[in-house]
Amino acid sequence: MIVVGGGIAGLAAACGLAERGVQVTIVEREHQLGGRVRSWPIDGARTMSRGFHAFFRQYYNLRSLLRRTDPGLHRLRAVADYPLVHADGTVDSFSKIAATPPWSIIDFVRRSPSFPLTALTAVDLRAALDLVDCDFPQTWSRYDGQSAAGYLDRLNFPPGARHLALEVFSRSFFAHPDDFAAGELVAMFHTYFTGSAEGLLFDVPIDDYDRTLWAPLGSYLSGLGVTIRTGESVTGIDVEGPVTIHLDHGQDLVGDAVVLAADPATTRRLVTTTPAADTPWAQRVDRLRTSPPFAVLRLWCDQPVHPDRPAFTGTGGFQVLDNVTVLERFEAGAARWAADHGGSVLELHAYALDSARRPEAGDPDNVAALLRRDLEQVFPETSSMTVLDRELIIAADCPLIDPSPWRDRPGVRTPDRRIVLAGDWVRCELPVALMERAATTGFMAANELLSQWGLAGHDLWTVPLTGVLPRLRNRLSVG
Repeated sequence: MIVVGGGIAGLAAACGLAERGVQVTIVEREHQLGGRVRSWPIDGARTMSRGFHAFFRQYYNLRSLLRRTDPGLHRLRAVADYPLVHADGTVDSFSKIAATPPWSIIDFVRRSPSFPLTALTAVDLRAALDLVDCDFPQTWSRYDGQSAAGYLDRLNFPPGARHLALEVFSRSFFAHPDDFAAGELVAMFHTYFTGSAEGLLFDVPIDDYDRTLWAPLGSYLSGLGVTIRTGESVTGIDVEGPVTIHLDHGQDLVGDAVVLAADPATTRRLVTTTPAADTPWAQRVDRLRTSPPFAVLRLWCDQPVHPDRPAFTGTGGFQVLDNVTVLERFEAGAARWAADHGGSVLELHAYALDSARRPEAGDPDNVAALLRRDLEQVFPETSSMTVLDRELIIAADCPLIDPSPWRDRPGVRTPDRRIVLAGDWVRCELPVALMERAATTGFMAANELLSQWGLAGHDLWTVPLTGVLPRLRNRLSVG
C-alpha cells in the first residue's frame, strides 16, 4: 500500500501499517522526511527549518511514535519556562502555575499581571463556563459558525489576558482570531488547562529535526520493510482498477490502498483526479482553506544575547513578531555555531500575515526588517548586533481551521474504503490539534485499513473527552 506524504501523519500511518506486516511505500516530495516539521542543510555547518515547534506533554500519540526510536525520549529536552511578553511591558509565565485542573486556571488568574482580579467582574461567566463545560465531539459542533474572535468578545477578558491566554492558541494555528474556529479554541483550552495535568510546558528536540527525529524514524521504517521515496511528487490517483499513484517522472505505483497524508492544497488537487471529483465528499475537500502566510526569519548574529534570555519567548502587541527562539539554548548544531563564532542563532516568527489586515507584510524584505525592529524591543541588546547570515521563509500551506461546520470537515474515512485521509487538517473526534492531530489521524488511518484486513490496530490516547463540569455532574449523579 502507498502513503502519500512523509510528514508526521504519513509517518504515523506507515508505522502503524508496517508494524502489522503490511508492505508500505512512502512518497514524499521533499528530500527529507518530517513534512512541515522537517529540517535541511544549508551548508556544511548549518541547518534550516520551517520554524520552532513545541512538543507538548499532551502529545501522547506523537510521543508514542517518537518512542519507536527513542524509548526514553532522551532526544527531547524540557523548556523550563517560556515567558509571554506583551508590548505594553507585561510578562506572563506558565512555569510556576499548578498543572492539575481546576487549580491551573485559578493559579493562572491569581498570578497573571495580564488578568487583574478586578477584571473578573466584567467577564461573562456563562461564556467562561463553556471552557469547562465541554463534551467532545459534541462540543465541536456547538460552536459551528462562531469565530475565536467572536467568542473572545463574548468572554470580555481584559485585553492582555485575551491575547496571552487565548489568542496565542489561534496564532499557533497561523490564523487570525476572526478566521479561527471557536470550537478549536475551546478544545485547546480544555487540553492544556482543564483536561490534563501536564500543564503548558513543553519539550524541544536536542538538535535539528531531521537528525534528531525523522532520519532515525526513517531508518526504523526501512528496517520494517518500508520503501521511502523522497524527492518525488504525486501528480494523480487512479482508483477505477487497483489503486494507482502517478508520479511526476512518469512512473506509476500500484497498491491495495492509499493514505493521503498531504497538505490540504495537494489533497484538493489529487482528489480532483479521481472519479469522486464531483461528489459531495470531494466538494467538502475542495472547501478546505489555507491559512494566511507566515514568516520564519533565522539570524546568525556576531554577538550572544544576554545569558538570561529564555530559549523561547512568546510575544504580543508587536507589529509582526509573534515569538523569538534562541536556538543555541537547546539545538546542538546551533550551539556549536554560536560557540565557534561567539554569537547567537535567533529565530523570529510572524503569523497570519494577511495582506488585507497587515499590508505592511506584503514585501519579504519589509517583513524581515519589521521582525528585526520588533526583536530589538524584546531583546534590546540585539540592536548592536551584526547579522552574519540570514534565512527567510514565507509560506502559506498550513490548514485553516475556520468556523465552518465541524461535520463538514473531511474525516479519516472517505467514500472509497481504499482511500483514507490523515493530517492536522482532518476531522478527529478527539480534542487534539497540530502535530498531535497529525500523528493521531495517521494512526487512525492505519487502524481503519487494518480493520478492513482483519488485523489488530493501535491504541490511541487523549485527554478526557469531557470537561470539569460534566465530570462533576457525573460524580454527583453517581453519588
